[in-house]
Amino acid sequence: MTDQKSLAQAIQSGRGRIPADLVLKNVQMLDVITGDITTTDIAISGERIVGTHASYGGKKEIECTGKWAVPGFIDTHLHIESSLVTPFEFDRCVLPHGVTTAICDPHEIANVLGTQGIEYFLECAGRTIMDIRINLSSCVPATGFETSGARLELDDLLPFASHEKVIGLAEMMNFPGVINTDPDIIAKLAAFHDRHLDGHAPLLSGRDLNAYLAAGIRTDHEATSEKEAREKLSKGMAILIREGSVSKDLDALAPVISPDTASYLALCTDDRNPLDIAEEGHVDALIRRLIARGIAPHLVYRMASLSAARIFGLKDRGLLGPGWRADIVLLDDLEQCQVSSVICGGKIVTDGLFATRKIIDPVGLDSMKAKPLAPSAFEMKPLHGKNQMPVIRVRPGLIITFREDATLAVTKNGVQPDLNKDIIKVAVIERHGINGNIGHGFVTGFGLKSGAIASSVGHDSHNITVIGANDTDMALAVNRLIELKGGFCVTNDGKILSELALPIAGLMSPLPFEEVSGKLEHLRKTAHSIGCTLPEPFLQVAFLALPVIPHLKMTDRGLFDVDRFEFVG
Repeated sequence: MTDQKSLAQAIQSGRGRIPADLVLKNVQMLDVITGDITTTDIAISGERIVGTHASYGGKKEIECTGKWAVPGFIDTHLHIESSLVTPFEFDRCVLPHGVTTAICDPHEIANVLGTQGIEYFLECAGRTIMDIRINLSSCVPATGFETSGARLELDDLLPFASHEKVIGLAEMMNFPGVINTDPDIIAKLAAFHDRHLDGHAPLLSGRDLNAYLAAGIRTDHEATSEKEAREKLSKGMAILIREGSVSKDLDALAPVISPDTASYLALCTDDRNPLDIAEEGHVDALIRRLIARGIAPHLVYRMASLSAARIFGLKDRGLLGPGWRADIVLLDDLEQCQVSSVICGGKIVTDGLFATRKIIDPVGLDSMKAKPLAPSAFEMKPLHGKNQMPVIRVRPGLIITFREDATLAVTKNGVQPDLNKDIIKVAVIERHGINGNIGHGFVTGFGLKSGAIASSVGHDSHNITVIGANDTDMALAVNRLIELKGGFCVTNDGKILSELALPIAGLMSPLPFEEVSGKLEHLRKTAHSIGCTLPEPFLQVAFLALPVIPHLKMTDRGLFDVDRFEFVG
């Protein structure tokens, strides 16, 4: 709530009767509604803009001749854990790219730590410079077909519902539970019916989509084709165009963007790691690419700000006008989205501003409870005594996987990979200390010629996922992750080639994002050195264990057919 004194000062500053706190002089301001560009001063008092289209004096003035001003960017759906750093380092990494608001689902840490993980994120969100908003994780675990470290029921979520940082209920991944009216799912939807209900409905269409939307769900970030997006738009669903480190849907969905649709479209990254942020950018990268495709800049910047704010009920931001929150990105180049500086809530973003935050201690440092394994743990018996095996097919840029079948050799050590056909082993090891399950299978599309790659980031239950050309290197990689309390590891010929420790719930590093980025670069190089052909191998490994995304996935309980919603066997 704004106090009366601050409100009166804002009004007087807007009239020019008293100096504004900050004035951006002679800036070229983009109107994201009309596309007009006006050279003007922008006056700021406290956290809000108080004047535009006029000349102002301020206690502090910044000359902005030759620069453009656009509203701060909003990432409408992401998991901060997938940046592999803490919310504080995410803040420091991403805010300089113009992202002044991030709508986060702490689903990953909640699957490991339950309510403790949500409490940690909410406490961090109260101290970051960026405005981090939370959608409460709706599906922990995502399904009953894998072993997670925690379970969140409605009664676990309700105490957080009134928190000032909470928007509503996060992505409802259990779409079968929705359309089949699962009592627990219905209870959650009913309890949050007056709040935002975030969707997650890959490939859902027809009457099943109607049923899903009848629950009051309003957004989706899982559309991967123009046809899918247009059907969802036609039924009143806002589409969040996603471009992350693995899921890359921007090119497929760009044809949907028009003056008629831009107000019902927004941008999100979902999962983007610090190396990709350093090399490409964040939401600013999506903006650049869309403008390069010939889409009018004001439509793209509208999607990145006003449309996003309106879709999620953030009524105070998304425009550069008097009375709106002073989230402003100053650009050296409008079409290239070349960020010069950022103002967040009326504050100029600097290293000194980040230094004012009170950092809190991380949680979940002892979440890794798996026991070391011998190579024999990765031996796989033939299905029904036959050597005809189902194989998961991965494709670059997609978290959707596909099913193939292959005839594989069988020895005394079980079914063997076929490196000539790019068929290697995959295993998921339960790591929460609950049952010690190990699921076994085969995968193609990684290109591995030798060695193994292991990850304790394994969406969504975050067990250990390992792919490999041989059992020895797979065991070495898994056992090293257990020692590190989580992370990524690449092994070959009995040696550890590269690693990154992620001891915070097995998901995040306590290191600065610059160091994490450097370690990721080395990990990527070593993965490619053993034959991996995927641009982003580690998140691709992480999504192999996600049994809410079609079509074939691997969990600690076995190979799972998402279309049938049952195990293969």
